[in-house]
Amino acid sequence: MYEYIKGCWLGISLKKKLGIYVCLMILVISVSALFSFLLMDFAVGNFNIILDDNSRCYNFQEAVELEAHAFGNYIRNRTLENEQYYKEACQQSEDSLGQLPFDYLTIGPERYVKTWNIRNAYENYRVSRDGILKEQPKGTEYIASLYRVYSMQEYLQTYARQLLQLTMVAGDISYQRQVPFFYRMPYLILLLSVVMIAAMTFLTRLLSHAVVDPMELLAEATRKIAVNDFSGEDLTVENRDEMGEMVLAFNRMKHATEGYIHTLVKNHEISELLHKEAMEKMEMEKQLEAARLDLLKSQINPHFLFNTLNIIACMAKLEEALTTEKMITSMGNLFRYNLKTTEQIVPLERELKVVRDYMYIQEMRFGNRIRYDCCLEVDEATAKIPAFTLQPLVENAIVHGVGKKEQGGRVFLRVWQKENMMIISVADTGIGMDKEARNGLEEALKNRHTSKVGIGLGNIYQRIHTMYQEGEMKIYSQKGRGMVIQIAIPQKAEKEQMVARESR
Repeated sequence: MYEYIKGCWLGISLKKKLGIYVCLMILVISVSALFSFLLMDFAVGNFNIILDDNSRCYNFQEAVELEAHAFGNYIRNRTLENEQYYKEACQQSEDSLGQLPFDYLTIGPERYVKTWNIRNAYENYRVSRDGILKEQPKGTEYIASLYRVYSMQEYLQTYARQLLQLTMVAGDISYQRQVPFFYRMPYLILLLSVVMIAAMTFLTRLLSHAVVDPMELLAEATRKIAVNDFSGEDLTVENRDEMGEMVLAFNRMKHATEGYIHTLVKNHEISELLHKEAMEKMEMEKQLEAARLDLLKSQINPHFLFNTLNIIACMAKLEEALTTEKMITSMGNLFRYNLKTTEQIVPLERELKVVRDYMYIQEMRFGNRIRYDCCLEVDEATAKIPAFTLQPLVENAIVHGVGKKEQGGRVFLRVWQKENMMIISVADTGIGMDKEARNGLEEALKNRHTSKVGIGLGNIYQRIHTMYQEGEMKIYSQKGRGMVIQIAIPQKAEKEQMVARESR
């Protein structure tokens, strides 16, 4: 039976698994809440009955004593105020009498008999009380009738006290009868809590085995492949749902990527040989080809990660992790741009989109420490710039500038037109550098010492000066106040400049 249930569970889809898990959790919580409600209702309900019976009997006793007092005042002094006070006391007594418990099965024979005696005695008393008020307050008969009413009031008060005593005794007996249950109640609640925790743990383990365990295997295999380690065996899971399909697809992608890397390595070796043969005649082509090969080599791992990130983004969307999905999508856009962009010149709007995706990831990382602003004074759809230009500049501003300041800072990108030149400025409020360091950086750029300035910044400097005769890159910086990198790109007669470059 267990194997059958396990097989059915592993075969259904993730959406159904999640639905079953949620329904069972709701059922467990509902049963727990219902049991607790019944326990509390039983305990509180019985106490309420005892307290209500005592309260009604006590109210009747108070009402009878108040009526006797009001009657005496009215007999001695028949004013309108005493008459009103007397009528209100009588009404209160009758209301309290009507509220006395009078169910034989509920209150028992003793209280029933005593209540019945009170009802009959009060009826006789009410007739005598009303009669004495109609007589003239003179003569021996009036005095005898008056004392008979006083005597009936004393009997009613005695009956009321006896009824209250019987009610309190009955309530005490009922409470003593329920005391053992109240002592057992904490243990019952504890037992229920243990059962509910065990059920929830079991359900959580089922879901973890179906979703979390395969994800951990995928994450571990991904970390190995990220460092070009393809030596691990293929992943195996028991799932026959979407997770199982994803693991099979992952194994296929792993083998395909490994073959793809070997092919690229061989192609790289062949390209290097051809490149060396044409070095003297095509120096510029050598630099572009080397940059292209370096880019392809650096994109082998991102290509694999791009496919894996698409799968993880789908899982994040299924689990409604919107922020995670958006971060993964932004990262995927960066990889997509790096993998599929082969043009040397691209529209400005494409480069800006890559910068926005990159900055979204950095803002998720640094939070309020990083602020990014952009000011465009050109048509981003028609303006053209070299590919892979803006994002490395912005990354340089964050990594070497504002990222090293504890309080963070601001990155400001501005693009404007000046005569026939398009000016791109990337400024930051980071740590900056002194004049000596800035001069050393400019010297390293001119001499193409990329180990001292970084591949990204050096690559951009070389491409700007190689692709455009009038192209220019300037660096402005002060220690502790930030840095500005400014690029000038000609926009007119761009085709003529490219033709001239190729003819050299």
